[in-house]
Amino acid sequence: MVKKDEFVTFMGIPRADKATRGAAAILGFPFERIGHRLRTGSDLGPAAIREQSCLLRPYQPPHADFDPLERLNVVDFGDIDIAAGDVAVAYDFITGAVDRILADEAVPVTLGGDGSVTLPQLRAAARSHGPLALVHIDAHTDTGPGKTPGELSPSTTFTRAAEEGLLDMNRAFHVGVRGTQRFKGVIPFSCDLGFEVITGGDLFRRGMSETGAYLRQRIADRPAYLCFDMDFFDPSCAPGVCQPECGGATAREGLELLQSLAGTKFTVFDVNTVSPPQDIGGMTALLAARVLLECLALACQTKSVTS
Repeated sequence: MVKKDEFVTFMGIPRADKATRGAAAILGFPFERIGHRLRTGSDLGPAAIREQSCLLRPYQPPHADFDPLERLNVVDFGDIDIAAGDVAVAYDFITGAVDRILADEAVPVTLGGDGSVTLPQLRAAARSHGPLALVHIDAHTDTGPGKTPGELSPSTTFTRAAEEGLLDMNRAFHVGVRGTQRFKGVIPFSCDLGFEVITGGDLFRRGMSETGAYLRQRIADRPAYLCFDMDFFDPSCAPGVCQPECGGATAREGLELLQSLAGTKFTVFDVNTVSPPQDIGGMTALLAARVLLECLALACQTKSVTS
C-alpha cells in the first residue's frame, strides 16, 4: 500500500509504482513506534529528506564522478501508507513493499522512519537472498533483551533478526557504538548473539578507510544489508535524530566510511531515524539525503543491482 498523494520526489527523479530489472527504487517508511522515546517525529523523516535532496547534484568527484540516478534508472515509489504505532500491521506492509522491489530484481533504497523499519526489511531481503551479512552503522547496537519476550522495537531489531536466522552471524557488524545505552552490558550481549561490535573509539582509532577495508574483506562476496542510523553522526552536524549521542562522526568522516565500502554487494540500503521536529535548518535531512546519494553510488560501484 503506497500513498498516492503528490509529493516531492528524491532529487526530482520520476515517480513510479514498478522498478525495472537492474534499477534502484526509493521507498519511504513514515513510521514511528509511539511511546518508546521522548523525541517523536521520525515519521516525518522521508518527506524532509526528499525536500532537502533537491539541493543535491548527482556528480561526486573524484570518487563518484558519474550520475547514479541515470545509471541505475532510479525511481521513487513514494511512501507506504501505514498507521503510526501499529507495529504488527506496519511490519507486514513494510516487508511486502520491499518484497515487491526485490521481486523486480531491483535494489530498495529506503527512508525511515525510526529504527523499527529495519527488521521487516531484513525479513524480505533474507527471503530473497538468504542470511545476509550486515553493516549496521549506529551509535547504538539496537540489540537488546527488551522489556518483554519477543519485544518489537528499535532497541531489539537485531536481537529478533539474529533469532529469526535473517543474518550471517559470521559477517554481522555493529559499527560506531558509543554514548549512553538503555542497559548494562550492551556490548557483551550483542557479542554473545554473534555480532562483532566496532565501538566508536575503535572506529576513530582505526580510521574510516581502514575500517571499511576490514569490513569488505570480512564480508567478501556475500549479499549484505546496509543499515545507516543518522545518530551515528555527532549532533553538531545531525541534531534532528531520535536519540542523539555526543562524540560521534563528522559529516566528512561518515561519508568517508560509506565511500570505503565500495566493493560490498549490498542488497538493501536503509537510512533511518531523521526526526524533523528537532532538526535545525534541515541540516540532518540534507545530510541523510547525501548518505542516500552515496548509497546509490555504492550500488553502481559494486553492481549491487545486477549481482
